[in-house]
Amino acid sequence: MFRGIIKNGIRNELLLKVEEISGQNVFNCYQCGNCSSGCPVVEYMDITPNQVLRLSQYGASEEILDSETIWVCSTCLQCSSRCPKGIDVARIMEAYRTINLRSGIGKINPRKIDVSAANDIPPILLVSAMRKLTG
Repeated sequence: MFRGIIKNGIRNELLLKVEEISGQNVFNCYQCGNCSSGCPVVEYMDITPNQVLRLSQYGASEEILDSETIWVCSTCLQCSSRCPKGIDVARIMEAYRTINLRSGIGKINPRKIDVSAANDIPPILLVSAMRKLTG
């Protein structure tokens, strides 16, 4: 979709796949930080949402795939609703998760969740995880 346009960044095959799945152009992000400042689970992330977009712009998609952030994202759409450029950040996170899930990475068995650890996790995160990772 955006194959011919490269603005101050690197479009590798993985990023093309992310853009194809999400329908979003990560190069529209100008790093205002609204997505990260509004995220209710950002404190549990190792890379903030705006950093995910910046790493994508630099072609460092592998680093994002290896991060906890894409799994922690609760897909509450707060980031997407706050973006002044109209980027659906949640769809980008979902695209990275989809790439991992298609390769067999990241699936969980709900019966194997440690109940004591679950007490420290925000409920929206558990519900989101069940929706995203039990396929």
